[in-house]
Amino acid sequence: MKRTLTLIGFAMAACLAGAIGSAAATEYPLPPPDSRLIGENTIATVANNGGSLEAVAAQYKIGLLAMLEANPGTDPYLPTPGTELTIPAQMLLPDAPRKGIVINLAELRLFYYPPGGNSVIVYPIGIGQLGRNTPVMVTSIVKKITNPTWTPTPNIRKHYLAEQGITLPAVVPAGPDNPMGLFALRLSAGGGTYLIHGTNANFGIGMRVSSGCIRLRPDDIQALFEQVPVGTRVQVVNEPIKVAVEPDGKRYMEVHQPLSRNDKDDPQTMHIALTPKVKKFIGDKASDKTVADEAIVRRAGMPILISSGIAEDSLPPADMSAPVPQSSPAATVSRVAESDGAL
Repeated sequence: MKRTLTLIGFAMAACLAGAIGSAAATEYPLPPPDSRLIGENTIATVANNGGSLEAVAAQYKIGLLAMLEANPGTDPYLPTPGTELTIPAQMLLPDAPRKGIVINLAELRLFYYPPGGNSVIVYPIGIGQLGRNTPVMVTSIVKKITNPTWTPTPNIRKHYLAEQGITLPAVVPAGPDNPMGLFALRLSAGGGTYLIHGTNANFGIGMRVSSGCIRLRPDDIQALFEQVPVGTRVQVVNEPIKVAVEPDGKRYMEVHQPLSRNDKDDPQTMHIALTPKVKKFIGDKASDKTVADEAIVRRAGMPILISSGIAEDSLPPADMSAPVPQSSPAATVSRVAESDGAL
């Protein structure tokens, strides 16, 4: 029987993990313009005192679903002590201008390019749940808010009452119980209804849990808030498949679970529409189509080397050969999170 994973359960599991030191934001040297590959995957061993997968994800600045994509079959509540986990810290930059903030919904990551710098800072995020999607858009930051209050829309108040039996006040004051956290960046799109903000519930990071806003862990939103100026460009894309041809000729494909369109979709098995660019990339004689097809099925969320004539790839062999579950833990988490009414 399929296990049901609830956000309350993740909160309890996170508490079982004990105190874990927060790592600094993941900052990468910016590769040359003709390169998109950054970072390196690492291996972490689950401690003997256990702890939740969310606690491990938070320690390494990774989202929960990214950890589940990279480590299929891992118990998200209490991974077995001694288990080696792949930390998916290698990635391809999104196919978007390296300017301001770029958010890729499919991989639940935010990329910030500091002005005048030569680096990119990557943060895991939470995004809009099913039916309250975060839209694809090009916008900008119009206001920076400290200690924000939350004014739930009539629809949000209606959903909270219907789904959770909670009667929300007209305005939720600033403070530790405010789901927006302590910092918020208001976007111009939608008349200012969309924000990049913090949270009082870390276990929703790397999941579809909000009412359309972009959510970061408290330390991450504070760091981002202190760096970005008003007027910063923000582009939101939805790229479940990213591809790149590196300067040395190596060809990489990074495949994430696509965003579900209804509550019956399983992101691990649902069809991913290939863009013309991806079709051309796979069909090129320099690409190994068999490896590319396997990567689309596996959906590991990490770059895979698919150059024709090159046998190895960027994943441990066991990961690529492991059977893909018909309904993955990541898909189950995603569907349950989409029913939550959090901001």
